[in-house]
Amino acid sequence: MELFKNLTVLSLEQATVAPYLTYRLAQDGMNVVRLEHPIYGDPNRFIGENVLDEKRMNSYFLCINSGKKALSLNMADPKGQDIFKELIRKLEVDIFVTNQLPKNYEKLGIAYELMKEVKPDIIWLGLTGFGPDSNEGAYDPILQARSGLMELTGEAGGDPQVLGIPLPDMGTSEHGYGLLMKALFKRAATGNGTRIDLSMFESTVSWLTVPIALSKSFGATITRRGNTHEFFSPVSVYKTSNGFVYLAVGNDRQWESVVSQEMFKTLAKEEYKKNQGRISDVTNLNAAINAITQQHTSEELIELFNSITVPISKIKTVNEVVEDPLVAKRILTSEDPKTGAKVTLAPPPNMTPFLKECDRKMSFPPRFGEQNQEIYGTLLGYDDATLAGFKEKGII
Repeated sequence: MELFKNLTVLSLEQATVAPYLTYRLAQDGMNVVRLEHPIYGDPNRFIGENVLDEKRMNSYFLCINSGKKALSLNMADPKGQDIFKELIRKLEVDIFVTNQLPKNYEKLGIAYELMKEVKPDIIWLGLTGFGPDSNEGAYDPILQARSGLMELTGEAGGDPQVLGIPLPDMGTSEHGYGLLMKALFKRAATGNGTRIDLSMFESTVSWLTVPIALSKSFGATITRRGNTHEFFSPVSVYKTSNGFVYLAVGNDRQWESVVSQEMFKTLAKEEYKKNQGRISDVTNLNAAINAITQQHTSEELIELFNSITVPISKIKTVNEVVEDPLVAKRILTSEDPKTGAKVTLAPPPNMTPFLKECDRKMSFPPRFGEQNQEIYGTLLGYDDATLAGFKEKGII
């Protein structure tokens, strides 16, 4: 949509929570410019394999930074702050995003009140671990531990486990995306900008809808339970002769369909007719189902359960997921014009008009300070000698 192409995002970002959010905005076609310290840069540039055989472009960085431009700028330097204000004006910045610690807002000149003086209708988003009054560092696993996610993940009676994806990081990014869309609507309706403070901890705890309601309202004990479901049975992972499947029986009618099949007829017991009876004996029931499923391939079981419309899926590897027909047609790509390297990227949560227009091809993740010349030189008007002086002084 042209609407989004006319919007500019300036982001003082590093790690995951802010970069993933601005990556989502880039998928809408917004002009996203990321700022990094001229010496240290984004630490994620150094994480993963050095797949391009060059510094600061390691594999981990390539995952969520396509579609962006990159500038280096020392925000703690007075001249750096002057340049920053110029950027806000000349780029006509609509949205500013940062995941810096709150104690650095004033020092770096990125406090909302300071930026509002330069651009009164700016939409400002500060992503923090525990809110704007806290300067406590927040790594995703720490947030998983403190928020209760780890308490809910793992085998019953086993150690708590981290999730397979960084939900506190990426979940907060998604919440931030929604808040920015609300702020854009407010600005369109009133002309006013917005300050948004979003806590990763608060964002993460908000996912605990059922656990909090049931434990605090009705005294339930909610903890990790492995692959089984708290309220429905049989719902779990079952071993097959060539892998694993996840089977989910959601009601008594589906269970009746299962035990009507020859291979499961031994489980057609009176005490299992109702879900409550199956839940009460879930350990023995799952063991009995496993004894049967291990004698058949995943493909045989999937064909059988699909024929009786009982939900089932193979436990797929990441590469198998990418080959899924529903996923393959939505996969994004990014090709490096310099080396020809091609990166396969995860599909978006929804296919935006911009992504359709560019045939799901995003520009390659920017090299460190890649757009310094273009933006500082062409847009802001600094000549080569001045820029060289800035670089020598560590300003850019």
